[in-house]
Amino acid sequence: MINVLFVSLIFLFGMCIGSFLNVCIYRLPSSMSIINPSRSFCPLCNSAIPFYDNIPVLSYLWLKGRCRHCNAPISLRYPLVELMTGILAVAILFMFGLTPESIVYFIFISSLLVITFIDIDHQIIPDIITLPGIPMGLAASFILPAMTFKSSLLGLLVGGGSLFLVAWTYSLITRKEGMGGGDIKLLGMIGAFIGWKGVLFTIFVASLAGTFAGMIVVLLKGKNLKFAIPFGPFLSIGAMSYVFFGEKIIFWYFYSFNLF
Repeated sequence: MINVLFVSLIFLFGMCIGSFLNVCIYRLPSSMSIINPSRSFCPLCNSAIPFYDNIPVLSYLWLKGRCRHCNAPISLRYPLVELMTGILAVAILFMFGLTPESIVYFIFISSLLVITFIDIDHQIIPDIITLPGIPMGLAASFILPAMTFKSSLLGLLVGGGSLFLVAWTYSLITRKEGMGGGDIKLLGMIGAFIGWKGVLFTIFVASLAGTFAGMIVVLLKGKNLKFAIPFGPFLSIGAMSYVFFGEKIIFWYFYSFNLF
């Protein structure tokens, strides 16, 4: 039985990790070290942020979303990422318990959060996350009960290979680049962690979510506007959905249509 105090501690731990993820989201696209300087700083006035102004969520509310030194607005993304990480940490705890499996999925989902917000801000997916993430996913297959090394390797090949084929076909037909290599490596990493079934589920959910988001953008900004929507966040949403709901949804689908 998971008691309330323990869940609260996991939530606080998750928010603290979320604070670190914010550092990664800000620094990685600029090739800055995530270790040095060790203390966070205001991106506008470069003033070091004291520990009492760096308490997840609470400091943002206390400072009313502004830097203490220069009064510059602090992005709402900071408390949002902290809250999301805290909630996801608790969700993983309830889903998998306090097990090595929980640790693996928390690291995986934390990586996807960083990738999501970097891709939204800069339309890039850093290799420094996806490339090490691929062998980590393969190694995790020896820890995750639902995975084998074979299914992890097949997930890597199906994930990276399917998007590479789509990108190559699109480029061949249009003579334009339609999908970046970052998405290909990201789906390869996702496949290494959740296998080929997870890849197919991720692509399906990502395509639905991306289509829906694209329709909203078109309605808001006009049909003739050319725009690029990063696909990384939708792949991340699809992969997270699979971790929490994938097996249940797949079972429901096959059971509902008598496909067993």
